[in-house]
Amino acid sequence: MTLAILCSGQGRQHRDMFALTGDAPEAASLFAHAATLLGGRDPREIVRSETAEALHHNRIGQILCTLQVLAAASVLRDQLPDRLIVAGYSVGEVAAWGVAGLLSMTDALDLVARRAESMDAATLPGDGMLFVRGLPRETIDRLCERHDAAVAIVNPGDAFILGGSRAALKALADDAKAMNAARVVDVPVEVASHTRRLAEASKEFRENLSHVAVTVLPAAGMRLLSGIDAAPVIDVKTGLDRLAAQISQTVQWADCLQACIESEATVFLELGPGRALSEMVAGAYRGVPTRSLDDFRTLEGVRAWLAGHVNR
Repeated sequence: MTLAILCSGQGRQHRDMFALTGDAPEAASLFAHAATLLGGRDPREIVRSETAEALHHNRIGQILCTLQVLAAASVLRDQLPDRLIVAGYSVGEVAAWGVAGLLSMTDALDLVARRAESMDAATLPGDGMLFVRGLPRETIDRLCERHDAAVAIVNPGDAFILGGSRAALKALADDAKAMNAARVVDVPVEVASHTRRLAEASKEFRENLSHVAVTVLPAAGMRLLSGIDAAPVIDVKTGLDRLAAQISQTVQWADCLQACIESEATVFLELGPGRALSEMVAGAYRGVPTRSLDDFRTLEGVRAWLAGHVNR
């Protein structure tokens, strides 16, 4: 059976996000390295002591979420099968390169910090994101054109993340509610990620990527997907181009999940934080085993679940 690893993005940070990974010796060096990017503060202490608002600031949020994915992958490495599909949601795509072994995990953390800094520098004051579910893509496109917003992420089931100024998104939200959208809610992110508003950040991040060591090809049995088109990374240069472009282009996440299924993924594990990605799989592909690390109380429980599903 083939396992798909889903690397979470921002939005679901919480005080217990390192409950399973924080004390694991396999991840100790990653927590220490992340602390150097966070002003010397221990990430485990940060999530326990800071407010939810502080945890969702762009730079700290990207570092914390990437750290959780990489720490979880380090802890579970011996339980992961040889055949693996890896896909990352938003900033999770950088972590996915680390999970897939194309970047070192410390380089992935460093790159995420630079990515966030580039995005913050390119962001206009008052930018943000909005979630809308229950309207067809054609309607969403018309709303975005009317309000100078853009589709940032396409999720399964007519669910979209939109980016733009908060003023534009508020007006768009009002229109979406009037059209009986099933759900309309602000996303706790401070930038209009995956829209043309961050084109300069894409350029700067591509330059950053050119200075890190990258494995030439994924290992045998490893499939890493690009977020903007769900294509497997075969040529590393092209893959890096897409990874940088993702900052200012729409993430086709529904296509990424479909690509996992078409690549014969039979089990999905989200590394967190949160359960958003595993819930999308459960909703779109009923009957496919899917869990998030946040579903478990112990690492032994995660390992037992993996043993029962990927070694059959």
